[in-house]
Amino acid sequence: MSNFIDLKKECYEANMELKSQGLVIHTFGNVSASDQKRGVFAIKPSGVPYQELTPNNMVIVDFDNQIIEGDLKPSSDTKTHSYLYKKWDGIGGISHTHALYSVAWSQSLRDIPVYGTTHADHLSNDIPCTPVMTDAMVKGDYEENTGKQIIEHFSENNFDYNEIEMVLIGNHGPFCWGKSASQSVFNSIVLEEIAKMAFLTEQINPNAKKIKKALIEKHYNRKHGKNKYYGQ
Repeated sequence: MSNFIDLKKECYEANMELKSQGLVIHTFGNVSASDQKRGVFAIKPSGVPYQELTPNNMVIVDFDNQIIEGDLKPSSDTKTHSYLYKKWDGIGGISHTHALYSVAWSQSLRDIPVYGTTHADHLSNDIPCTPVMTDAMVKGDYEENTGKQIIEHFSENNFDYNEIEMVLIGNHGPFCWGKSASQSVFNSIVLEEIAKMAFLTEQINPNAKKIKKALIEKHYNRKHGKNKYYGQ
């Protein structure tokens, strides 16, 4: 019997939620769920259609990318997940999608501006987009370098991964994380909605401005601040 039944179940349910929310098609995307104490994580297998997935299909991998349990090949993005888990021990789940509006912003190489209170309810910063990966990084260990790119972008800009739980990879797509796999999926859903709203805002008014600082602080702090009171 597996020693990772609960972890596999958490991972499976999060992946199926990604599918049910319309954030992935075919075999695109992946979610992982980690057990930081044991130094392992469960991740979706590569190339298996969502309708064929089961909890037992989830592959258990350690933070050095060694398969601990499972007969299938883990997601091609496994090294990105493992690198983030090793560097950010406060996260318990990671989601990667190819959701339409999130990817469109990634391909545009633009941060998503804070245009409204829906955005500010979740984070007080623009949603960051990394630069395009260098040729050397692409030709190297690409998937691990994707993780390095995220870490470096956050470090260079003094971003806190506990506050900004999402990023756009330039010319690629979004990665989100959270305290659990389900939280990372929730953040993926939020990111896609914010990306859609920002796109439509610029269509309606190409000269739209960010909302003022006072509104950003009010909406963020009432939900996440020391004296938070908003629970929608």
